[in-house]
Amino acid sequence: MGRKNNVRNGSETDEPRPDDGPVAELVYWRDPKKSGIVFGSVFVVLLAFAFLSFISVVAYTSLAILSGTLAFRVYKSVLAAVQKTNEGHPFKEYLEVDLTVSNEKAQEVSTTVVSHLNTLANKLRSLFLVEDIVESAKFGGLLYFLTYIGAWFNGLTLVILAFIALFALPKVYETNKTIIDQYIDLVMGKVTEITAKVQAIIPFGKKEKAQ
Repeated sequence: MGRKNNVRNGSETDEPRPDDGPVAELVYWRDPKKSGIVFGSVFVVLLAFAFLSFISVVAYTSLAILSGTLAFRVYKSVLAAVQKTNEGHPFKEYLEVDLTVSNEKAQEVSTTVVSHLNTLANKLRSLFLVEDIVESAKFGGLLYFLTYIGAWFNGLTLVILAFIALFALPKVYETNKTIIDQYIDLVMGKVTEITAKVQAIIPFGKKEKAQ
């Protein structure tokens, strides 16, 4: 549930926070301990992928998890035997969690995925076949920019940077929302102005509306 008071630059504001789902709880650092554990563990795994093979990372990570759970299971069993208690399996509540995916949920997810894939396919067809000259030109500029990004970073480095940004940018934006929004509005205004000028010079760049 969203909180009504938000601290920005050391002062409280009346603007409510967005409703916190499981992901938002993590990336907005609502619980620093939980967010820190998730960020640290995933970040270490991503760094491991940069130096080790995929199979090695999966094997070592799984082995570490298994070693921890096995040691804890033995410890609790010995402790129960010494104290003559009947605490039961230490992971009982997790073993009873239902992990099965219902047919309805699978159908819902597949429908959503197919819908997004269809939208993406139609958009790419429009861009590559130059349905709108301005939009295709902007797409070409983005692709040209990506050639430089690809020369500077490999795919895994980009994933690591994106993961760091996922845990950093939302909180930074929430803390400095007013200032950031002002700059975003300024940039978007300039982009809209330039786009309008280009479309005025190239009137046939805009897709003709159906009569």
